[in-house]
Amino acid sequence: MEQYHQMGESGILAEDDRLELLDGEILKMGPIGARHADAVNRATRAFSRRIGDTAIVSLQNPIRLDGHSEPQPDLALLRPRTGGDARAHPGPQDVLLVLEVAETSAAFDRQVKLPLYARVPVDVASARPPAARPGTAQVQ
Repeated sequence: MEQYHQMGESGILAEDDRLELLDGEILKMGPIGARHADAVNRATRAFSRRIGDTAIVSLQNPIRLDGHSEPQPDLALLRPRTGGDARAHPGPQDVLLVLEVAETSAAFDRQVKLPLYARVPVDVASARPPAARPGTAQVQ
């Protein structure tokens, strides 16, 4: 984990690179499609309306699961931190819920990411934007 962050600080990895650290491996994430982005935006709006100030809606930001995994879920509901001095990304104790939107990555999410979340454990919802009815999402 420390080496991963040092690579970012030294410029080997760029801040806008779409990467995740999963089980000690740096993996490149694919581009975000329009339906995927729309599903994340709709979920963000729905959660923001319902939770108000009781939690933070974090979009595609890292969460530190353990010393080897720092995924970037599409959306995470986080406990508000006190003090405002974040020295590390939120950990499992900070995460109320993770939402992964899977349009082309459903198999990868099921086989790789969901088991990582389960080991910690972190509550996860997986959504798939349906092809037939734009504007809705199926949550599993």
